[in-house]
Amino acid sequence: MSSTNSGIDWTESTWNPATGCNKVSQGCKFCYAETMAKRLHASKNPRYYNGFTLTLHDDLLTVPLKWKKPSVIFVNSMSDLFHEDIPLDFIKRVFDTMNKATWHRFQVLTKRSERLMNLAGEFNWTPNIWQGVSVEDGNNTFRIAHLQAVPAKLRFLSLEPLIGSVGDIDLTGIHWVITGGESGPGCRPCKVEWLREVRDICIQRNVPHFLKQLGGFPNKRAHEQALLDGRCWREMPDELSQRIINKKEKGEIVESTLFNS
Repeated sequence: MSSTNSGIDWTESTWNPATGCNKVSQGCKFCYAETMAKRLHASKNPRYYNGFTLTLHDDLLTVPLKWKKPSVIFVNSMSDLFHEDIPLDFIKRVFDTMNKATWHRFQVLTKRSERLMNLAGEFNWTPNIWQGVSVEDGNNTFRIAHLQAVPAKLRFLSLEPLIGSVGDIDLTGIHWVITGGESGPGCRPCKVEWLREVRDICIQRNVPHFLKQLGGFPNKRAHEQALLDGRCWREMPDELSQRIINKKEKGEIVESTLFNS
């Protein structure tokens, strides 16, 4: 399953050479990907014949090479590239495509930070590959140290769903931070002080901060409603990706020359 029109605010497209996952921490409790996979399985989508069981799609490994318009691409939005059951050779083939598709920005996000750290030396970390880890509360900040040991040119944190304070996190070597509250039925509240705590650290360390949503149900309070102390925080880590996301939010067409300008 790949898409050129992602509903995720901080990206433009998704690419899923693997689908399916399993829960590893409290941030996974109301996994949006699991809910979507069940829906797609029920509708007989052939990519989800296994439901949310991990499935590799070899025929999708080179799809981004066919997308000629530069894009910000979230890799494996429906899985985790560093899942323990994804073979190293398969991950290398994903990296090979990312290495070749230099006109795209690829966003890779994992909760399996230890495997990421241990395998990092196996890959070619070209500048268009952004590597991130998910951290939902103070019990999982150890993932940040794992990420800091990875030689990616751009490292980022996704602190969503933020279900607890992460404390005074160390942003050394971190280039971008995403925050957001949980949404959907049964969602756990995200306190404003947790968001403010992260925002203040980002300002102090001069790290771009993207507040996706405040969270809630049925209104997840996103976009112009995602206000923290009277303003929206929609910062991207470089000028080119910022221009793409700004245009996406305005519904404008992105120029094909954007990443070469």
